[in-house]
Amino acid sequence: MELDQLTAVSPLDGRYGNKTRSLRAIVSEYGLIRFRVTIEVEWLIFLAAHAKLPELAKLKSPQIAQLRTWLENFTITQAQQVKHLEASTNHDVKAVEYLIKQFIRDSKDPQLVECLEFVHFACTSEDINNLAHGLMLRSALNDVMLPELLQLRAHIAELAKRTVAEPMLARTHGQTASPTTVGKELANVVARLDRQLQQLKAQPLLGKINGAVGNFNAHSAAYPNLDWPSLSKQFVSELGLTWNPMTTQIEPHDYMAELFQNLGRINTVLIDFDRDIWSYISIGYFKQRAIAGETGSSTMPHKVNPIDFENSEGNLGLANAVLHHLAEKLPISRWQRDLTDSTVLRNLGTGLAYSLIAYQATIKGLGKLELNQTAIASDLDQAWEVLGEAAQTVMRQMGTKDPYEVIKAQTRGQTIDAQGWQSLIGSLDLPESTKLTLTSLTPKDYVGLAEALAIAHLEQS
Repeated sequence: MELDQLTAVSPLDGRYGNKTRSLRAIVSEYGLIRFRVTIEVEWLIFLAAHAKLPELAKLKSPQIAQLRTWLENFTITQAQQVKHLEASTNHDVKAVEYLIKQFIRDSKDPQLVECLEFVHFACTSEDINNLAHGLMLRSALNDVMLPELLQLRAHIAELAKRTVAEPMLARTHGQTASPTTVGKELANVVARLDRQLQQLKAQPLLGKINGAVGNFNAHSAAYPNLDWPSLSKQFVSELGLTWNPMTTQIEPHDYMAELFQNLGRINTVLIDFDRDIWSYISIGYFKQRAIAGETGSSTMPHKVNPIDFENSEGNLGLANAVLHHLAEKLPISRWQRDLTDSTVLRNLGTGLAYSLIAYQATIKGLGKLELNQTAIASDLDQAWEVLGEAAQTVMRQMGTKDPYEVIKAQTRGQTIDAQGWQSLIGSLDLPESTKLTLTSLTPKDYVGLAEALAIAHLEQS
C-alpha cells in the first residue's frame, strides 16, 4: 500500500501531518542527510582556509562557491542518491562521503578533484553525526519550537492581563479556599514557563570533531605540528555550536539530556495548565465559543467539549515519554561507543513533533475561551466561609485567645452566606471597629495582592 496520510503508521505524518510540516525538512532523514552533507562540505572548506594544508592550497573561492551552491540547493533527489549508495555501503555516513566525492568528480574542476581525499579527512562517523544533530536541534528549536512556545506563552499572558482583576474562588485540595484572581492564576503559569524558557534559550548545543576515540589520533599522524584542538574548537564554534574538548568516539549527549529534560518540564507545566483549564471549563468558569459546523458529541447535540486541551494533554504525555527516554538513554554508551544511541536519535523528531502538536492545540483552545463572570461571581457569593482566614488572623493580631479554634468551630465543613458571615462576626468578642472592618469584607474583595503580583510579573517579562 502506498504511503498516504491515511496509510501512515505514525499519526505524526498521517492525521497530524499538516501540524508537523514545519519540522519535516529539519528532523526527517532528509534533514539529517542534509546536515551531514553540510558538515562534510564545511569541514573540507575549513581545512583549506584555516589548517593551511599544502595539499589543499588550490581550493580557492570559485571552488568554495561551487561547493556551497551545491549545498544550498541540496534536494530530496540527492538525499535519495545517498540512500541508494547506503544500500551498497550499509553505512549511512560513508554514503554521504561517496555522494560528495561523486559531485566533485562530476564537476570536472581539476582543483576540486585534487581535494577529493580530503572529504571526510581524519573523521569518524560520529564527528559528522554529532555536529549534524547539533545543527538539527538548533534549527528545530530556533525556527519551530521556540516561536510556537513563545506564541503560546503570549496567548496565556494576554488572557492573564485581560482577567487580572477578575476575582475568583481558589480551590486547594478541590475545596473552597481564599480567593484569588483569574489573571493571577494564569500569571503563575506564565512565570513557570518563563523560567523554563530562559533555561531553554541558554542551553548550549555541544559538538566535537576529534576522531575515532576523541584523541586526534589520525590528525596527529598526518599533520603532527598542527594545533588540532584549537582548529577543532574554531570549526565547531563557527558552526554556531559549543565545543566539547573531552569526548570518546561520541559527543556524550549530556547536553541533549539537559535539553530534553527542559522541554519535558515545559510540557509538564502545560499538562498542569491544560488540566486546570479543563476543570475550570467543567465548573463553568470558562465557556467555549461554538465553532460553526463542529460537533461535540455523536449523540448529544448540546455539547462543546474541551477537546483542544484534551488533545494537548494527550500529545504532551506522548512527547514526554519520548523525551524522557532520550534523556535517560543517550548519555549511556558502552566503553568508547556503541550503536544504541544512533537508532534512538532517529526518534529525536518524534518528541519534538508531539510537543508541537500539543502547543498548537492549546493555542487553539485558548482562542475559544470566554470568561463566565456570572458563574465565578456566584461561586464567590456562596462561599463566605473563606473569610474565616481573615477573621482568625485579625483576632491573632488583637491577642484573642485561640482564634483559629473559635473560627474553626463555626466554619469548618460549613457553607456560609453573607448573612451568616454578619452573624458570625457579630457574635465575636471584638471591638466594634474591628467587627466593622471584618463585616465590610466580601469574598470578591478578599484577594490580597493577587492583581499587583500578576501585573508585576507580566509587565517585567
